[in-house]
Amino acid sequence: MNPEEIIRRHYEGEDANLLELLLLHSRQVAEKALEVVDRHPELGADRSFVYEAAMLHDIGIMHTNAPGIGCHGEHPYICHGMLGAEMLRAEGWMRHARVAERHTGTGLTRETIEAQGLPLPMEDFSPQSIEEQIVCYADKFFSKSHPERVKTSTQVREMLQRFPDGNIHRWDKWVELFS
Repeated sequence: MNPEEIIRRHYEGEDANLLELLLLHSRQVAEKALEVVDRHPELGADRSFVYEAAMLHDIGIMHTNAPGIGCHGEHPYICHGMLGAEMLRAEGWMRHARVAERHTGTGLTRETIEAQGLPLPMEDFSPQSIEEQIVCYADKFFSKSHPERVKTSTQVREMLQRFPDGNIHRWDKWVELFS
């Protein structure tokens, strides 16, 4: 089963607008991520895995409460990566689940989760593999609330600075490595 079929199956019966928004966003992220893979073969990233993971990274949004983008679930939006990871693990897509749970911001550290009292397990959810980093990087250029816009790396950096632990150092490293 391909990633789009998995998304469509999970979103059956959900608002069609939410499904289309998720597919649009996922395709945008996948395209950007594949540009990085193709531009940097020296990184040795698994191209097909990057595509699949980029398509599936936000599958958990349906379970969150984010009415601005059509999500009417029970959980805070910050939990969408973890919720998506649970969905993907149930599908047997273990590596993809790791991307889903590690793509929020530039990754969430245990210290950040604890300091901000986030409703997440006290673990480190920072992207580790090159594929996880590429998908996380690509995701930052696109917003589901404004899918028509593509952010610049400078705009992403400014957005990350608004958070107590936006991890600007990680972002700057990615811009240097992936641009």
